[in-house]
Amino acid sequence: MGFRSAVIILIATMGTLGRWTVAQGGVLHAPTRANGEPPRTPTARHFEGTDAVGPLFPPGSRVHTCTASVVQSNAGNLLITAAHCISGTATGYVFVPGYHDGIEPLGSWAVVGAYGAPGWLARRSQRDDFAFLVVAPHRVNGHPQQIEGVTGAYELGTAPRPGERVTVPAYAIGSNDVPLTCTVRVYYDRMFPAFNCNPYVDGTSGAPWVQLRGRHRTVVGVIGGLHQGGCYAWTSYSAPFGETTLRTASSAARQRRSTFPSAGSDGCSTGL
Repeated sequence: MGFRSAVIILIATMGTLGRWTVAQGGVLHAPTRANGEPPRTPTARHFEGTDAVGPLFPPGSRVHTCTASVVQSNAGNLLITAAHCISGTATGYVFVPGYHDGIEPLGSWAVVGAYGAPGWLARRSQRDDFAFLVVAPHRVNGHPQQIEGVTGAYELGTAPRPGERVTVPAYAIGSNDVPLTCTVRVYYDRMFPAFNCNPYVDGTSGAPWVQLRGRHRTVVGVIGGLHQGGCYAWTSYSAPFGETTLRTASSAARQRRSTFPSAGSDGCSTGL
């Protein structure tokens, strides 16, 4: 979703496009509106933000390209985002938790390492479109303080089942960096978890899919995966989180750094 604005404009001029399929274990989504948006698609609302989620800025830029969130780790310094948001070693990226209306309530945090799944690093597998980032500590009263102690953190979990609810806080480009959120039910498009809510556009890639599991807030996906998150503003995807996701997080905790390839095409304009 970090790279799909032009596709959305094109769709708006073309009318209804194709059909949705029956997702495995999910529901039928057949578009009936002129722009192809499925019926009863909810609209995201703006809100004040949440401490553990923020925009991710590439090196030297004041325009964010993606969203990231803090996840629990032994070191207390780990973020998760989409792999297609990252290139190279990610050194120089900046994460601003809780950002809203130009305010950085919890400061900005420098990324010092990135960690990806072998499938993404070798061949940009859509099933592995997630990345873990390590951020440097801040010094408070002369002592280093890790980000998790400042923002709190989500647990990391595996993919949700069809019909389960997730809440997705995100930062869309063009909204003056005011965060938006939507609580929706998950369905599946082939192997990929999906949800419908409008508009999750450029900048929302990497946004966490947060689910309440008992008393725990758990990240069970991030916007990414199929077509790097989706070709349309009203439908978003995630890579299917599983054992590979958990192993990659463990590698990140052991400081095994990765070098990311460029994201390449999302396939939206070619139908791939």
